[in-house]
Amino acid sequence: MPDDVPAAGEKKHAFATRMSHAARPPIRALGFVNPPVHRGSTVTSPSCEVRRENGKRRFERVMTYGTQGGPTHWQLEDVVAEIEGGTHCTITGTGLSAVTVPLMAWLKAGDRCLMPDSVYGPARNLAENVLPGWGIETQFYDPCIDAEGLEKLWTPNTRVLYLESPGSHTFEVQDVPALNAVAKRHGAISMIDNTWGIHSFQPFAHGCDVSIQALTKYVGGHSDILLGSVTVATQEHHHLVRGMASALGHYASPDDCWLALRGVRTMPVRLKHQTESSLQVAAWLAKRPEVLEVRHPALPGAPGHDLWKRDFDGGCSLFGIVFQPRYTEAEVFRFVDGLKLFGIGASWGGYECLALPTNGMLVRKVTPELPGQAVRLHIGLEEVADIIADLEQGLALLPQ
Repeated sequence: MPDDVPAAGEKKHAFATRMSHAARPPIRALGFVNPPVHRGSTVTSPSCEVRRENGKRRFERVMTYGTQGGPTHWQLEDVVAEIEGGTHCTITGTGLSAVTVPLMAWLKAGDRCLMPDSVYGPARNLAENVLPGWGIETQFYDPCIDAEGLEKLWTPNTRVLYLESPGSHTFEVQDVPALNAVAKRHGAISMIDNTWGIHSFQPFAHGCDVSIQALTKYVGGHSDILLGSVTVATQEHHHLVRGMASALGHYASPDDCWLALRGVRTMPVRLKHQTESSLQVAAWLAKRPEVLEVRHPALPGAPGHDLWKRDFDGGCSLFGIVFQPRYTEAEVFRFVDGLKLFGIGASWGGYECLALPTNGMLVRKVTPELPGQAVRLHIGLEEVADIIADLEQGLALLPQ
């Protein structure tokens, strides 16, 4: 660690400063600003006894085999733990694998999980189509449920409370502290997909036990890697997560980890700029007659804004718009197809604008359907005036 990083007990530097210095090699030892990439499969030992002893400590950053990770993985894990306020992090190959690993670590046959109806689609698929085959039940709940309502859903075999705030595509902000308090009273584990709130929401300070991230998004930042992370706040939880990741064969490429380490150095600047741009675009869209509702939690007046203001200290570049009910799917497709600066695709957090119609992708069981056609927007690093001009010409394609 560089000499100018605060020691334990000293006041922490600002986020951007910490991201510039976290997990970097000592300057006087190596000279290069960026650490090298450590690739490998076989790890040799100086003796049979050392190998046996190292095997007993394989989750403690002792080199045993390539699938247990190495220095490049560990540096990224330290950075992610620093971002989220946790103590231990496990890197996985994708965001979905970061969802799968902790669920498998804490759930067994006969157990039950509570999951918000607004959850990330592949997580819902796992809950509906994979977990039942292993004897695990999932009940979906209204993401806007309060503590009293959640208490009524609780059963003796409920082991995991799963959270995602804001919700995927529909951006409901959950009352995370209140819901976590219910889980704590019942001795259950609470997990949150914190990809949207990557830095602006501190999961462990709000009562979560596990935080899940798709590092594919903002940490990578350039739409060219796939990675996930699972962060916890105790060594016991870390050993459960690391053990399950190892048992399931999860592994992340060290080259992708290195790219994520490079991306995270500029993430504070990108995140701040893209959040500010997204709020400008969202405010402009909120005044458009074609738009019924803008779902950006950081936008005053948007659904969930009061909870966002209480629990978050920043925003994100991702939000949704709901069109007036008079517009058909084909007409909204025409709008999206007509955009020139927006790619049509999944994922987000990169440097480019993206637009994705979401109605046909949404599956909801306990919450009402949206009142109109919806599109999810990710605002990139393009100039705001150019983005707004592009949206304006796209909206002009709709029947007026």
